[in-house]
Amino acid sequence: MNSIGILRESRTDESRAPIAPKQISQIKERFPHINICIQPSNKRTFKDEEYKENGAVILENLNNCDLLFGVKEVDPNLLIPKKTYVFFSHTYKLNKETLSNAQGTPGMDKKDLLKSILAKNIKLIDYENIRAGNGSRYLGFGRFAGIVGCYNTLNLFLSQNNFQPLARAFKVNDYERIINNLSQIHFPNLKLLITGDGRVNKGVQEILKYTNINKVSPKEYLEKDYEDAVYCNLDTKDYVTHQSNKAFELKHFIEFPKEYESTAVKYIKISDLFISAHYWDPNSPKIFTKNQMKEFTRLKVIGDVTCDVDGSIPSTIKSTTIDDPNFYLNKDTFLETDHSSNHLAIMAVDNLPSELPRDSSTEFGHGIINEVIPYILGKDDGRILNATITENGRFLEKYTYLEGYINS
Repeated sequence: MNSIGILRESRTDESRAPIAPKQISQIKERFPHINICIQPSNKRTFKDEEYKENGAVILENLNNCDLLFGVKEVDPNLLIPKKTYVFFSHTYKLNKETLSNAQGTPGMDKKDLLKSILAKNIKLIDYENIRAGNGSRYLGFGRFAGIVGCYNTLNLFLSQNNFQPLARAFKVNDYERIINNLSQIHFPNLKLLITGDGRVNKGVQEILKYTNINKVSPKEYLEKDYEDAVYCNLDTKDYVTHQSNKAFELKHFIEFPKEYESTAVKYIKISDLFISAHYWDPNSPKIFTKNQMKEFTRLKVIGDVTCDVDGSIPSTIKSTTIDDPNFYLNKDTFLETDHSSNHLAIMAVDNLPSELPRDSSTEFGHGIINEVIPYILGKDDGRILNATITENGRFLEKYTYLEGYINS
């Protein structure tokens, strides 16, 4: 393997890159025999010239590259046969039941993508499944999804309550300035509920440290009233319970999610804002049901950072875009409605890290350099094989269930 190619993104609103320009020299230092080619792009947050200055070759045709890195799905028509691709395909959880809540590039049919990958004998490695033995992911954009998702949700709350909203994250395009903007706002008395305990959730809580919104325990959140702004984070054990009231064990929940039900409604009912920042498996219980939404008389804003359409948050009836991030839902009819402070405001952008593309791309590239490239070019400890969905025109054993999906 002699050449690595960095793809131009197919998605029109995607400005991230898998590797930042200054990381090119790091790769070449560790792997001096590798050439790095960059497909030119006028959408990428980094200029082509920045890559060139750091030792990369700007090249439209990547046919001579052995290993191709992107961020989001690649247009099936642009796939080069018999290559190794690494990107977020948003396919591994798919079947005919879960198609509706698949993330990814709008308008790109997942069946067409997978069929084209198989027909062209492409080896597909998915970032999402490059994991350690305990299941934790080695790299991802989750932290920045949490940071931007929290910023956007708080901003939506400000606009819904007749406060001057902050500058949009993508216009600021700088983590330090995001922090500075938030730190200048004095949020009024409010209750903010958050779910989760992974990377996305940590990003949400990271940025809250720079606000006047103080953390309280789930017990305090339920039992006390506050004059100041507070938030509560619910770990998995706090928002689900076993149907037979067995003691909670995370391992058991992961193995048998259908045996559990949500207990989050009692928290949501007393909240002004709710940020969904948890990982959701389609077999896990929904956080609340459509009918329960009628009970949320206090709730004004939901920020669904995880953004599984028709997933754990039933109010997420669609994903939104950076240009048009919010929509409004009538809690009684469950229909989308015009902007009004009387209806539920929902932020459901499905590519949040793209609002801070330089920061998020740099952090992600660090993960690729340390946790991916060495195990593709050198000895694999199992992480790459585990994340390989297709090879030689077939699904690998772990992913053969996708045959049923593409043929459904």
